[in-house]
Amino acid sequence: MTSPATTLLVIAKEPLPGRVKTRLTPPFSPTEAALLAEAALADTLRTVLALPARRRVLVLEGRPGPWLPPGIDVVPQGAGGLDERIAAAFESCTGPTLLVGMDTPQLTPALLAPALAPVGLGDRDAWFGPADDGGFWALGLAAPESAPPDLIRGVPMSVPETGAVQRRRLVDAGLTVRDLPPLRDVDSAADAEYVAALAPHGQFAATLRRLTPVGAR
Repeated sequence: MTSPATTLLVIAKEPLPGRVKTRLTPPFSPTEAALLAEAALADTLRTVLALPARRRVLVLEGRPGPWLPPGIDVVPQGAGGLDERIAAAFESCTGPTLLVGMDTPQLTPALLAPALAPVGLGDRDAWFGPADDGGFWALGLAAPESAPPDLIRGVPMSVPETGAVQRRRLVDAGLTVRDLPPLRDVDSAADAEYVAALAPHGQFAATLRRLTPVGAR
């Protein structure tokens, strides 16, 4: 049985050509990369909507579009680097809060359910979801309102040691940490194929099939 006491955050960029998934170009065009980003975000939001939560929030850089389903609140991202924007998102919340990104459309309710159960964030100070590339795809705090200011700020982002540094910050702050399963982010075309195979019925996989020539599959 799960608890609706947790706030779920999705941090994302508006899926605009040239602004998202730039490492997918080539082989995809900027417009195609933006379509894949939009599909990944749509799958992620669909998963969030399937979970019990006190509040579901999209922390967005940019403007919402027709891809945004009902039931999701939207707040703008703060200023600064990604570490500062993640920190600001947590600082706007009280009580158990779990943040995910938009780069793992293979995310399922079952993967997040442990962190939402009464014995989830309730018996741990933090949850951590490592990414295969060394980053992290999920971060949960039981009491973000009492977290030290340097818990997230100053963590180097988008480098191979990002996840290790962030997890060490949690431990060094005296928090008890429980890990979620590692997931692979969609950064490259190879990543896209791998992730689509894991979630073949999602919007991301359908978009990738539509954009990939038959002979290249």
